Amino acid sequence: MSTTKSYDVIIIGAGPIGLACGIEAKKKGLSYLIIEKGCLVNSLYNYPMNMTFFSTSEKLEIGGVPFISHNSKPTRAEALEYYRRVTTTWELDLKLYEKVESVNKNDIFSIDTDKESYLAHHVILSTGFYDLPFLLNVKGENLPKVKHYYDEPHPYFGQKIVVIGAANSAVDVALETFRKGAQVTMVIRHEAINPRVKYWVLPDIENRIKESSIKAYFSSSIAEIREHEVDIMTPDGLVTIANDFVLAMTGYQPSFPFLEAMGIAIGDDDMKTPQHNPDTMETNVPGLYLAGVVCGGLQTNKWFIENSRVHAEVIVGQIENNIK
Repeated sequence: MSTTKSYDVIIIGAGPIGLACGIEAKKKGLSYLIIEKGCLVNSLYNYPMNMTFFSTSEKLEIGGVPFISHNSKPTRAEALEYYRRVTTTWELDLKLYEKVESVNKNDIFSIDTDKESYLAHHVILSTGFYDLPFLLNVKGENLPKVKHYYDEPHPYFGQKIVVIGAANSAVDVALETFRKGAQVTMVIRHEAINPRVKYWVLPDIENRIKESSIKAYFSSSIAEIREHEVDIMTPDGLVTIANDFVLAMTGYQPSFPFLEAMGIAIGDDDMKTPQHNPDTMETNVPGLYLAGVVCGGLQTNKWFIENSRVHAEVIVGQIENNIK
């Protein structure tokens, strides 16, 4: 493993905010590199194939590149095309399919990946949170029929499926699979569907539940999963239903061990917020910054593309001042 030149800044994560950081670095004339363990905008790539964004296209724009979509709410495919175009337009320097394994600081940062070693005076961590799902921690969760990611409805035609969750992802999965011929049961730990579900979708799921097209167990949780059955703990006691697949749309979380290994302090609040200065986005490790949704810890509904794009300009401005 060889060591390359030192960079002014290395950006970990090639999601929209990581790309925005690269654009700002390039605009300021800083030497930079973006490193991504998967494909370009890997998290967006792993979204459901037919997903439509909550935001309008202009709120997803970065780098001054216009985002034109066919409808006011862009699709996953349109977003992937857009961020490919942004990357090409700005000729961003990035390494894809290269996993960062460690980040250590002495005088400067040393970044080791599974392919190479790098040196940098500053590091921006923009890794998102989509890689680590919240687990159910119940017996049978490791069965092949249990999925924490969803791509399309076709495999579930004619199948009895359980969808766990009540936020946007779970509601989208429940409605889409139902309309493609699945027998859908939702298991929801709260008393109702999450009120923050997309406003044009919320009445749809509520009406499907009301008419019993989709069965819903509220204030309930999965107790055990077996090859052909699922046990559900409900307010009225244990219920066993026939089941072919479990789609656990329970949300995702950042890799806290990865952050802690870099020396980032994790707050002891319920949200496990990584320590950082909200005015500069610098962590307790000098020269190490957070950008995007990773800043919120477990509060993954706090930061989105549209309200964290500004992190790029703030952070790179700080780095430019440090170099001067």
